[in-house]
This record gives sequence, structure tokens and C-alpha cells, in this order.
Amino acid sequence: MALLKTPSKKPKTTTLQVRLEEEVKLKLENYAEFIDATPSYVMSEALKLLFKKDEEFKHWLDQRPSSDDHQKNEGGLLTKTA
Repeated sequence: MALLKTPSKKPKTTTLQVRLEEEVKLKLENYAEFIDATPSYVMSEALKLLFKKDEEFKHWLDQRPSSDDHQKNEGGLLTKTA
């Protein structure tokens, strides 16, 4: 049984460029095919699962001021909200 479910609707999205190990990329593509979804969906849902499960991260995040409404460059990743 798949841990992630096939997407039901298209949420608001943004673009993120990442570099992955070749083996991880291949497994990502295979998992996406397995659940009839896109690799982007799998990555998004996997990260949501990670953020939900990591209690230390949730506590750390609660201590930070919110800054989700603008472009950011953190940790070498450039993200842009749409």
C-alpha cells in the first residue's frame, strides 16, 4: 500500500530547482509512476510528511517570525512564491 495518495486537486504551486542523487531521482520517478502522480507531487507530499512528523522542527518553526510572503534564498535554494 502506498504511503502517499494520488492527488485529488491542483493546489497553488511555486517553482524550486533542486539537485538530487541519481538513485534518488530514479526512485522518485518510479514512486510517482507507482501512485499515478508527478514527481513534484511526491516531493511535496513527502516534505509535508517530514514537517508533520519532526517535533523538534515544529517547535523551532514556532519560534520564528513568519516570512512566507516574499522571495527567499536560504541554504542555497531559491524559491519564488506564485
